[in-house]
Amino acid sequence: MSLQSIAKKFRKPKAEVSPLFYTRWSPRAMKGKLTKSELKSLFEAARWAPSAFNVQPWRFIVATGKRKDVFTDFLVDFNKSWCKNATALVVIISRINSEYKEKPNPTHSFDTGAAWLSLALEGARKGFVVHGMSGFDYKRAKRVLKISNKYKIEAMCAIGKLGPSSVLPKDMAKQEKPNQRKKLSEIVSWNGTFDFK
Repeated sequence: MSLQSIAKKFRKPKAEVSPLFYTRWSPRAMKGKLTKSELKSLFEAARWAPSAFNVQPWRFIVATGKRKDVFTDFLVDFNKSWCKNATALVVIISRINSEYKEKPNPTHSFDTGAAWLSLALEGARKGFVVHGMSGFDYKRAKRVLKISNKYKIEAMCAIGKLGPSSVLPKDMAKQEKPNQRKKLSEIVSWNGTFDFK
């Protein structure tokens, strides 16, 4: 089964929207390897994301092959158990100040999120696994990768080819399905006031 066909079994949008959005999800089961050309196409998508004043604060540190072992050591044990089958592990960082006069960029994280989503959507369009993670040691990643204080570590992601759930530990395999989302009424205030709990 494809990434999209699995998602369509579990997710039904409540308004008209491209399937690209609701069929993107974050499986953990991966098997096989992506080529460098296939990986590059995802980062090309990220390259075209919007950003304030077009400063493009996002950066991606990609590890494949033996170098991936270094990045695996950043992960919590739960994530280590399934990321071993990924083609690439990626540390996503953002430049805190604008390169223009080194002024603080208040939207560096927001803009990097747009680049991350572009990468994730292109991966989903191609049927690849692109799974974002916060379950890792941020301080260790910063230290080992020698990331300067000009940058903030935002997240990590695992990228690979979709595999069968049988490659996962049994408990994890049972949970290998697209999750749901909050209702629009829980995330959108239509009357211009703060109506959230």
